[in-house]
Amino acid sequence: MSEQPLNPSPAGTPEDAAAGTAPVAPGPSAPGPTGSTAADALPLPAGPASGVVSDAASDALSEEDAAARRAASFERARRLRQEPRFPGGPAADPAGSHHERRIRSFQPRRSRVTTGQQESLERLWPQWGLDIDGKRVLDLAELFGGLPVVLEIGFGMGEATAQMAADDPGTGILAVDVHTPGQGNLLGLAEKAGSTNVRVANGDAVILLREMLAPESLDGLRVYFPDPWPKARHHKRRLIQPDFLDLVAPVLKPGAIVHCATDWEPYAEQMLEVLTAHPRFENTAADGGYAPRPAFRPLTRFEGQGLDKGHVVHDLLFARV
Repeated sequence: MSEQPLNPSPAGTPEDAAAGTAPVAPGPSAPGPTGSTAADALPLPAGPASGVVSDAASDALSEEDAAARRAASFERARRLRQEPRFPGGPAADPAGSHHERRIRSFQPRRSRVTTGQQESLERLWPQWGLDIDGKRVLDLAELFGGLPVVLEIGFGMGEATAQMAADDPGTGILAVDVHTPGQGNLLGLAEKAGSTNVRVANGDAVILLREMLAPESLDGLRVYFPDPWPKARHHKRRLIQPDFLDLVAPVLKPGAIVHCATDWEPYAEQMLEVLTAHPRFENTAADGGYAPRPAFRPLTRFEGQGLDKGHVVHDLLFARV
């Protein structure tokens, strides 16, 4: 919106009184030596000029215009969050009707999607993808053709998940994440390897566990390198917490393995403490500590970077009792 200067206030207005200027009495004026009138010859009024009123009004208009622009920007962002990025692909907010005020352990990211990832999403999502909308209970036997099913929460770009699926075609992997490029990448990797035992779920794993999985329907849970939320004030956002395990236990079959891995030492200690204290889980490590890395868990690129920095990776394997 362009700013237009306001007309100065006429003499004798309250603004002049506030500024300490005297009103000019109306009446005829004689021309001066140069043809100017007596009014022209009067000295300029002392004190602030009436243009200050114009500037204040213009500032108000500027603030109003800025507020309107911010409101429009927020509205565009809201619509973007609710609209799918790809026709027939993962929904932007699949469980919008289940919005709740609780601490989230994840933060959705909308980074750049490559042409290949987009093509995989548009072509393969209707066959191998599903949105976590909280509106139905999944029939895992039908979804995976009767295979035992392991839930994986947070798969990044999907390289390790695709490798585990290819190495063990007799196990179905229900892989959950909110990162769109990673979803497309995993779908493409699974297709390239000829793996048909992967399904990609988009959305909040808590809603999946709480509302969309039948009791004792899972044969395992994998949580590899979750966000460690290293700052003390963010520890409440860590995924492995007693309340989370309360959701996990009922949907696991007896004997099902919860497998966690992290390269963040304080988080590993918390995982060990929380899992050990929960009555529905038992440590498979004989000494009650960490377990060696199982052969079926690939060494990921992320893990390799951590090892290069001197990080120590800890695996925890607990059985549901």
